[in-house]
Amino acid sequence: MQALEALTRDARALANGAIVLSAPETEVARQMQICNACRYCEGFCAVFPAMTRRLEFGKADIHFLANLCHNCGACLHACQYAPPHEFAVNVPQAMAQVRGQTYADYAWPPALGALYQHNGLTLALALAGGLALFLVLAVVLQGQGIAALWRASPTGGFYAIFPHNLLVGLFAPVFLFATLALALGVRRFWREVTPATSGAALTTPATAEAADAVLRLKYLDGGHGEGCHNDDDAYTLARRRYHHLTFYGFMLCFAATSVATLYHYVFGWVAPYELPSLPKLLGVVGGVSLMVGTAGLWRLNLRRHPEHGDAAQKPMDRGFIALLFLTSASGLALWLARGTPALALTLCLHLGAVMALFATLPYGKFAHGIFRTAALLRHAVEKRQPNPIGLGND
Repeated sequence: MQALEALTRDARALANGAIVLSAPETEVARQMQICNACRYCEGFCAVFPAMTRRLEFGKADIHFLANLCHNCGACLHACQYAPPHEFAVNVPQAMAQVRGQTYADYAWPPALGALYQHNGLTLALALAGGLALFLVLAVVLQGQGIAALWRASPTGGFYAIFPHNLLVGLFAPVFLFATLALALGVRRFWREVTPATSGAALTTPATAEAADAVLRLKYLDGGHGEGCHNDDDAYTLARRRYHHLTFYGFMLCFAATSVATLYHYVFGWVAPYELPSLPKLLGVVGGVSLMVGTAGLWRLNLRRHPEHGDAAQKPMDRGFIALLFLTSASGLALWLARGTPALALTLCLHLGAVMALFATLPYGKFAHGIFRTAALLRHAVEKRQPNPIGLGND
């Protein structure tokens, strides 16, 4: 057993490259040592079973555990060593600070990682407004006057205002860059944490388990199925439900765009589409769900317990929520504005919000879902391997 422990420590030290830990990482390592001795919260979420497989916490281990944490706050409210105790154990806050650091550390291109520190509500709204203003000016110049913004809806709907190929030329590069940046960032994260999480390859059962945890938001149940804590000690499932509405609303809107793309290029059916067409049905349901979900998350964010999470990341959180809400609200407003003089102005607002959303995706709160999915995949793989220290319960 001693030889196995020594081999494990050596392998982990090699995997972590003997890199000096930052202050937030050092704090997570300190708290995990205390939690490892207590283990009262072992059944709360994926973090604690993963923690019990470790005696030491290197950089890769800490990054992995931080992105496993869903910040539900249950362990903080259950902890006998939480502030004002001298041990000052606050796992949700410590993990949140490291998560924010990992988004910047793994960002691609690396030079743009600093954008995570400045991606706030003001910037998000300013970017959306600036892009919308740019489109407004384009409409004015094309229509030779300010009256072009308020006129009877032209035949052909919004494609008569902005041609289809122009919209593709504007949005395709932004979307492709966001996808590439997120993919390369999470690939770097995956390569670092894989050796620290057994190094074993993905399997079908592990992938299925992780997918179930992601799609059900399994670890937002507070570890006991009654929900998370918010601004007091009362349990609530509101955070989980609003996350579901936001996530599935976003996916339905994305599905609506994808189906509309197939309609246009495969079948030659040109927008606009009306009910009961599939793109419109998906878009309306998704848009309403996204609006309700983001409005709920905004309310919960304002009431969030001050010791939950990292206060420095609140502007980034709220900027992302605001852009999602503005995108869904303006999309629904665009549908209602069809055939009215408000179509051009509403279209500019919606396109500005959508472009701002995708431009900030790689450097905003959206990244947490991608990194957390990768961490859950590694956890599902690791828990199926023999425990290197023979302790803990998976």
